Amino acid sequence: MAWAGPAGAQKTELLVYTALETDQIKAYEEAFYKAVPDVTIKWVRDSTGIITAKILAEKANPQADLVVGTFASSIAVFANEGLLQGYAPKGLEKLAPQYVDPKRPPEWVGMDISGAAVCFNTVEAAKQGLPKPESWKDLTKPVYKGKIVMPNPASSGTGFFDVAGWMQMWGEADAWKYMDALHENIAIYTHSGSQPCTRVGQGEFPIGISFEYRAITTKKSGAPIDIIFPSEGLGWDLEASGIMKATKKVEAARKLMDWLATPEAMALFAKNFAVVALPGVAKPLEFLPADFEKRLIKNDFAWEAKNRDRILAEWTKRYDAKSAPKK
Repeated sequence: MAWAGPAGAQKTELLVYTALETDQIKAYEEAFYKAVPDVTIKWVRDSTGIITAKILAEKANPQADLVVGTFASSIAVFANEGLLQGYAPKGLEKLAPQYVDPKRPPEWVGMDISGAAVCFNTVEAAKQGLPKPESWKDLTKPVYKGKIVMPNPASSGTGFFDVAGWMQMWGEADAWKYMDALHENIAIYTHSGSQPCTRVGQGEFPIGISFEYRAITTKKSGAPIDIIFPSEGLGWDLEASGIMKATKKVEAARKLMDWLATPEAMALFAKNFAVVALPGVAKPLEFLPADFEKRLIKNDFAWEAKNRDRILAEWTKRYDAKSAPKK
């Protein structure tokens, strides 16, 4: 045969920056390759804060083709910097409008919601005589001094949605007062949103501020934890994706964006998250309250993007002394 068939066809490789959890990527990638066999993905994976800093540091010479599964509060920063291009994926009109960039065409499109959760090691707490907290305010009680781990919001999207959530619930002045009191009880600020739950699950600390996906997987692994959804409301963010303006591989990038908006992709996200951008797909998740979506605070991504640098600079000045050393 004189011509090469599809097997010999050149595949387009996309460089994708992501904050997706490592244990989620494989299933997503396999399903995408089945649907779109002529595109391959090279992933660069880190916590949201690290991915955000990397994209901003490369602003003059962007490397990535897309950013996928990174929080909308960061993706809105990239949009403000003019780093993204608009694209309306197929099926866009079926997605919930509050989980899509309001611009037309949108510069980012949502996948799923990640919300705050607190992991509580019942065995360690019993040993140490600690009561079970029910609210954010409970975590400031002196009985928890040195017992709590939380993600650093400059490195972790989970940490940032906690801080931004408290500010939007209570106003900035009261949120800083709250964080001053909470800081007294913090043992360490980790650089990932997963670590607090993981370490609490291992019995290193009794209480960890984390997010619902990692809380559920830690509990399912058999760790002796209760998952607490603080009564005042839950900070959250939206895992979202967008195409970098500088990419030379627009056609392949659009194929990935199209796939991310399909019911098939959303069904995969729904295995990990209770709220996805396509209505009617999500199913109740074990260990998660049925009214989880109602407990999420009112979130303003544009406000978060605009104030992110200022909030993080102030947070770092006040609290960074307790951060874990960076790897």
